[in-house]
Amino acid sequence: MNPAVSNGENSRSPVLEINGLEKHFGKRKVLKGLDIRLLAGQCLALLGPNGAGKTTTIRIVLGLVNASSGKIRVFEKPLPAHLREVKYSIGVVPQMDNLDPDLSVLDNLLIYANYFGIKKRQARQRATELLSFFALRNRKDEIIQNLSGGQRRRLLLARALINRPRLLILDEPTIGLDPQARILIWERLERLRRDGTTMLLTSHYMEEVARLATEVIIIDHGKSIARGRPHDMVERMLGTEVMEFSGPEDKLENLRQALKSCNVTVEKVKNRLYVYVKERCVELDSATGDFAMVIKRPATLEDLFLKLTGRKLRET
Repeated sequence: MNPAVSNGENSRSPVLEINGLEKHFGKRKVLKGLDIRLLAGQCLALLGPNGAGKTTTIRIVLGLVNASSGKIRVFEKPLPAHLREVKYSIGVVPQMDNLDPDLSVLDNLLIYANYFGIKKRQARQRATELLSFFALRNRKDEIIQNLSGGQRRRLLLARALINRPRLLILDEPTIGLDPQARILIWERLERLRRDGTTMLLTSHYMEEVARLATEVIIIDHGKSIARGRPHDMVERMLGTEVMEFSGPEDKLENLRQALKSCNVTVEKVKNRLYVYVKERCVELDSATGDFAMVIKRPATLEDLFLKLTGRKLRET
């Protein structure tokens, strides 16, 4: 069973184009000239701290919020003029659960299929396929209230695919789930991506994003501050390795000064020094014996995200 979209789309055609997108709520500017280009078959992840503008961008694309300025094209059709037309080819997994709690698992899919004008027989066949794909077939007669959080998120994904969308939009698809439930959902998303499903997603789970996304855009304060393929971005902007030094303030400062001649990036956070290594140097190798605690590990997308957006918790 192939749960993905049909393969009739030109692999290089733009599915979503956004140019100069701005959104103001009163005097507060949430988006400040955002540009996005998503090609068929790609998975684009929007990353950013809470309040950066990720969900607002998705809400504008779906016509739930009006843009203050900028141009949006979906399937090469301008919005909002063609919004009603293009929405029939979009699948959405919202951040908040909006399943009908009084209906069964299967009926949630069948009624949603009816909104797209899918014939009953085809809808039932498609629903059965999707329930099998998301390991929910044995739950098809359960009412929503009896499902776990992970099962509900899987059902939201199944519902989003009922119309074989050309674009799948996922806003925090694994929010609030335990690791086991997250693993199952990300594994299914990887299979969808391999089958050619075009995806736009937001998530705070950097490890999963790095594995799934073909391109990442990091947004902060409504602007794009970095974009590219996850691995390439990390290697280009940070390096291949991170070393964390913990110790007294004076020793950390001495190390920071000694590393000025090296091809490394240094970040000081309280009693810890993060050293992002592009090339090994003598000063760095000799410093490891001076500290009781040194952690050496590969650089990750989360390292880059925190380096660019800061490590302090923000209130939205």
